Amino acid sequence: MNTENESLIDFPCDFPIKVIGKSDSDIDEHVVGILLKYVSTIYEGAVRSRRSKNGNYVALTITIKIASQSQLDQIYQALGASDRVVMIL
Repeated sequence: MNTENESLIDFPCDFPIKVIGKSDSDIDEHVVGILLKYVSTIYEGAVRSRRSKNGNYVALTITIKIASQSQLDQIYQALGASDRVVMIL
């Protein structure tokens, strides 16, 4: 029943992007900057962060409005291309 072009997500929707990045002073701004190339707005309170136990990494959850699977794929590719991003969930 599913084809390659179908998605299990109903678009448009609010979608939480989870990113683990190297802990430095502006990782939040770096990731938000990448996301703003693909979405028009990131609302206040949409970014949550938590540092790892030893402080080497930061886990970010950023909820954004996604319009299509294609847009979501582009976001994941752009985040994956960053050398400061360790993992994307």
